[in-house]
Amino acid sequence: MTDLSIVLNGDARKVPGPLTLAGLLEHLGLDPRAVVVEQNRAIVRRPNLADTPVAEGDVIELVHFVGGG
Repeated sequence: MTDLSIVLNGDARKVPGPLTLAGLLEHLGLDPRAVVVEQNRAIVRRPNLADTPVAEGDVIELVHFVGGG
């Protein structure tokens, strides 16, 4: 395993690699049904998360759904 340096929600971070976006969400303890994932300014649809690798230098934004009324 090799650590990858990424930017996650504006913060520099190291994550274990190799990794897919689905693996990143699992590593972070997040439910893929509760977030929207943007990788390098492009939204990645949920069915593609397991097939989309995280690469060195990626900029990833995670937007969480919040319920309320």
